[in-house]
Amino acid sequence: MDIHKVESDNFTVEDVIQAHLHDLAIQERFGVIQRKYWVNEKDKMVFCLMEGPNKEACHKTHSESHGMTACNIIEVSDDEYNIFMSRGSTQKEDLAYTADGDIDTGFRTIMLISTSDFSGNYLHYVKEARRLIDKFHGKIVRQPNNDETMASFLLASDAIIAAMAIAKLLQTIPDNFEYRLALVSGNPVDEKGVDLFEETKKRVRTLCWIGLSKVVYMDAITEALSQKESNTPKVNHANVKIVNTSDLLFCEKLSKILNSELNNADFKSDNLGQLLNLSKAQTYRKIKSLTGMSPNTLIRELRLRKSLKALKSNQQTVAEIAYELGFNSPTYFTRVFRNRYEVLPTSFARLNAI
Repeated sequence: MDIHKVESDNFTVEDVIQAHLHDLAIQERFGVIQRKYWVNEKDKMVFCLMEGPNKEACHKTHSESHGMTACNIIEVSDDEYNIFMSRGSTQKEDLAYTADGDIDTGFRTIMLISTSDFSGNYLHYVKEARRLIDKFHGKIVRQPNNDETMASFLLASDAIIAAMAIAKLLQTIPDNFEYRLALVSGNPVDEKGVDLFEETKKRVRTLCWIGLSKVVYMDAITEALSQKESNTPKVNHANVKIVNTSDLLFCEKLSKILNSELNNADFKSDNLGQLLNLSKAQTYRKIKSLTGMSPNTLIRELRLRKSLKALKSNQQTVAEIAYELGFNSPTYFTRVFRNRYEVLPTSFARLNAI
């Protein structure tokens, strides 16, 4: 699958249709079969799905037929295509359309749910959340464990409705359970990268990683897409955080810094502000507005979130985990962990060893 970014000011869908016809006329010479294509007329982008012996053959087909060469070409498995691109999409002469008859831009909304069960009693809620994803036309991406669920939606409105239903469900759990939920929409192929929806998946992980628990985080593109769809949902902004493009880029930078510095016991908010090129006051206001936490609280929170994965793996002692994540002592780590999650680290580790 490839991505074309068109520079012409006169770009139209008809131009793409004609280019596709030129591809069909010569594709056999390169052993290539054009399967389907998506057109984002507003952003002047085209995505083509092809079968071919290699990337070079696909590139030569476009280059020789009309000269509109791809910015990037990636390999896509049948499973990936079926999860992210096929559901709800129809086609006419290879051009993709939505079920409503609109041209399918190729955009998809990716949902990520991250859960932490501190009692072992709430797995059935996670299963019910996945049932809701299916109910609202989402497609679950295979996950290695029960802590994370990723899903793809053709319509942003369906993704938002599903997110609201899942949040309502999970908020009924009385205690010893936390969740984070994020939605991000984006292109199937990026100008750089090798994976389908690579940047979109990175961004939804970023929002899920640094976001406040029990709040739905959503990028502004998802909200804008939903407003153009027939089933536009009403968003309760009391429980939803809309993140614009510049703030999402800031979150990515913040996440990258924190992931590299969390094991440093001397790393504090002052250091974070310096790396962000912000004053102490600016750092506090920016992080507080996006995460609901002060910088130092966020640093401690992310260390604790990392400790959950380490404890589940049961490959290190509590002391080893504490020092590795920048806590000054195992005793301090245990106290902070218990205050935050109302369970001892050793108890959480034993629960997940069962």
